[in-house]
Amino acid sequence: MSGVDDLMMEITPQVLLKAYACGIFPMAESADDPGLFWVEPDMRGVIPLNEFHVPKRLARTVRQGVYKVSVNKAFEQTIALCAEDAPDRSNTWINRRITQLYTELHQMGYCHSVECWKGYEHVGGLYGVCLRGAFFGESMFSRARDASKIALVHLVHRLNRGGFALLDTQFNTDHLSQFGAISVPKLEYEKMLDAAMEVEANFFAGD
Repeated sequence: MSGVDDLMMEITPQVLLKAYACGIFPMAESADDPGLFWVEPDMRGVIPLNEFHVPKRLARTVRQGVYKVSVNKAFEQTIALCAEDAPDRSNTWINRRITQLYTELHQMGYCHSVECWKGYEHVGGLYGVCLRGAFFGESMFSRARDASKIALVHLVHRLNRGGFALLDTQFNTDHLSQFGAISVPKLEYEKMLDAAMEVEANFFAGD
């Protein structure tokens, strides 16, 4: 399989895993659009795991334990909340088919969520695909101050502990840049991805 043309078939969880191993991922135009299309950015967002930066104020919040953090406790709710409109995002690319596919990947053990809780309220989190030594971040949400950021801090700690080689953020943003995210050209990313596919990491190391 060499690229997008090789994946123009019915999208199943198995096809998704092959696509991620090739550096390709699906998106939808909107939550109401039933179709999907493949994306292969010329510049890819990556957070170097050994250079992850936690801003001082956020580090203080993490130490204070403002939120309780869990893993895979509420995957379906996490993806549903990621798909909701937010003040900084009036539309979403997470449609019903995306939700179904990634829920199936979760049930197969390839997709995980990190959740933040304030009491019994689910106030933040993220989810993504886990394949060998790579974690592909899909989306995050926050309903309370710093909640999604704390979920990211927990994720990076978990990936480093489990021996992961790559944290793919798909695209770089100002929000992610504060944590050390960079943009890498497609050819460089493919080398990073190939190396990560040779790594046998463990998302649950130390649990």
